Amino acid sequence: MTTTLAFPVLLQLIDERSNAFRAAVASAPSLDVQVPTCPEWTLFDLAQHIGEGRRDWAATVAAGPAPAKSAAEGAPAAPREREALLAWLAESVEQLLDALRKAGPDRGCWTWWGASQSPQTCGAVARHQLQQITVHTYDAQITVGAPEPLPADVALDGVEEFLSTCVATTSAWPHKPTAFDFHATEGHSWRLTVDGDGARSTRIPAPGTTPVAAADEGPNAAGVSVRGTASELVLFVYDRIPADSLRIDGDAGLFDLLRAWEPEE
Repeated sequence: MTTTLAFPVLLQLIDERSNAFRAAVASAPSLDVQVPTCPEWTLFDLAQHIGEGRRDWAATVAAGPAPAKSAAEGAPAAPREREALLAWLAESVEQLLDALRKAGPDRGCWTWWGASQSPQTCGAVARHQLQQITVHTYDAQITVGAPEPLPADVALDGVEEFLSTCVATTSAWPHKPTAFDFHATEGHSWRLTVDGDGARSTRIPAPGTTPVAAADEGPNAAGVSVRGTASELVLFVYDRIPADSLRIDGDAGLFDLLRAWEPEE
């Protein structure tokens, strides 16, 4: 796993994004308002998901390598009263952070991404948890009418984390082999290659940084490329913003195939 963020920084950012999530919840006119980016949920449902999920992951991290995900036993239900809910959320995230601190980045841990490019370690869990909380913080912010771009350092790691954890697999791509290029305006680029061996991602030179960019031209060219800020790229891959929010070159329909793909376990 290649990461741009050290383990202590991941934990600090999880705490910071969680604080931003609670601030959005605190400012909402009602906990019953619908979340535009998760239309099946109210803001309370989203908060409940954050709290319960972090408690379960805390239990999973504490359990170490295991055949299945752990569940938090005896955990209190999410309270409906706002101040109590905010305190419950803070406690939920602190349980996760405490479990990660005690375990350290290299300890084995159950994960659902066994066939990906990300290891089954507590460091990889922390990396993914940061992205989950960051994207859901955006969900909460847009619900209260105050969406903010994802922090650049979080988003830059988020593009790579999504590709290596959520997409990479050894299951065969059922269509013609191709590649997807992701270019962040901050100067970082990644390629996702899909073929009979599955899907795998790698860093590539950013456009214009080499005399002849093999990643952009000739037979090695990607079937489609997308350009935007790192924040926009993360929100795009998590279906939070539409494709027309970014610059897409090539066969945009390939993204529909990628989204519809369900690799075998």
